[in-house]
Amino acid sequence: MSLLRRLVSALILAMLAGVTLGAADNARPWAPSDLIPAAQLNSQLPAVKAGKIVLIQVGFLMMYKMGHIPGSQYAGAASRPEGLAALKKLVANLPRNQQIVIYCGCCPWNDCPNIRPAFRALKEMGFTNFKVLDIPDRLGTDWTAKGFPIEKGE
Repeated sequence: MSLLRRLVSALILAMLAGVTLGAADNARPWAPSDLIPAAQLNSQLPAVKAGKIVLIQVGFLMMYKMGHIPGSQYAGAASRPEGLAALKKLVANLPRNQQIVIYCGCCPWNDCPNIRPAFRALKEMGFTNFKVLDIPDRLGTDWTAKGFPIEKGE
């Protein structure tokens, strides 16, 4: 095999490996049963306010300040070590069967750097009763545009 053919073959294999790895990064680690529909969470906001459900935004602070779901707590961007550490600290003393809902809402799930690390962290910490808010596009489209409430600021 000529050197050129070997280089082209190696390049093609490297590109295919990159595509495969990229797909794995975008894989959703949650099952459909791990999702909570926006309308259902909206109807449960009184339980959030009462502290029965812990609602956590795991995205970027700027997004939280621009608009977040009432009663949600800001943990930090779970894509960053300090954000993931803040999430772990926020939930560290909660019972492992505590009802928790996490959301980001910055962008479509395939591009979101925050929701997967947050989901994995809660799973690794042994939480058994947590859900991901089903907003696969973004908070504005999948929550606000449907008429569900938003608060601004911290």
